Amino acid sequence: MKLPRDDHFFMPAEWHLHQRCWMGFPCRPNSWPFELSRAQASYIEVARAIAQFEPVTMVVHPDYVTEAKRLSEQQFEILSLPMNDAWLRDTGATFLVDKQGRGAGVSWQFNGWSGSHADHQLDNELADRILHSVQLPCYQAPLTLEGGAIHVDGEGTLLTTEQCLFTRNPHLTRVDIEYYFRHYLGINQIIWLAEGLEDDETTGHIDNLACFVRPGVVVALSCRDPQDSHYEILQDNLQRLRTTKDACGRTLEVIEIEQPSRRDHPELGRLTLSYINFYIANGGIVMPIFADSADQAAQEILQQLFPQRRVVAINTLDLIHGGGNIHCITQQQPHLKIHENI
Repeated sequence: MKLPRDDHFFMPAEWHLHQRCWMGFPCRPNSWPFELSRAQASYIEVARAIAQFEPVTMVVHPDYVTEAKRLSEQQFEILSLPMNDAWLRDTGATFLVDKQGRGAGVSWQFNGWSGSHADHQLDNELADRILHSVQLPCYQAPLTLEGGAIHVDGEGTLLTTEQCLFTRNPHLTRVDIEYYFRHYLGINQIIWLAEGLEDDETTGHIDNLACFVRPGVVVALSCRDPQDSHYEILQDNLQRLRTTKDACGRTLEVIEIEQPSRRDHPELGRLTLSYINFYIANGGIVMPIFADSADQAAQEILQQLFPQRRVVAINTLDLIHGGGNIHCITQQQPHLKIHENI
């Protein structure tokens, strides 16, 4: 059986030109500590922000199509598909391209974040259905993985965490996992961080910790308080990033963004607040803020890192209560003009 690398496919960086952004519409009341309509309103706010820069397709459970259409106000496309939940970064397809202008996608194994959501079979099938809807070939990968666990630079380098990948795949070795990254995503160098934030329901997704902003440059969450439970975790991440080379042999430039103040929920524990969980759109950055004193500094850093893009900041405290943020609920589909950046 041919693998994506055999067919010259690879995963491009998020800053490459997008054909569209994929999102879902909240449909699982148990994912939220408040009414579902409040979560739906938060997703719609993010979708409207992204729709300023690129087309948005909202995947909607058949039972919620009427409500999604009402809230969308015809600002984005509605696609009705069976689903269990609405975290499209994790359950949607990982899109691939080649240098001849072809597209494809990977459908990873999805186990409901290691069983935290027992009802996940429809979500395990969602990537296949999305790829079928856009008539792109689908490669079935045997690795259990969510899209929020990986970030790439488009030049052969991938960021991930040991905590997440080994939790999802306890039967696999590091060599095994790296084999799948190389052959399904076209990766040549894997940079492993250790673990994620305290009480993170995703068990250490990289999109709360660090991401590439251009080849050779990473922005990473930091903590200056040695008494904070995140301090040692984030210091270790920074050290690993600064002492590892990328696929092109470059020592990474690491830009720090200080985390917002700690906030706790009586049932959810420490909320996973991170400014790194932003979405790179065509000509824009859609980032989370938290009514925190660190918001402005984080926004200024991202604007400096992306001077050609307009930064849109959204208060996403409601999204956090579902276990994720802006990057978690979005998935880019790259344009097949792969050499175009925007």
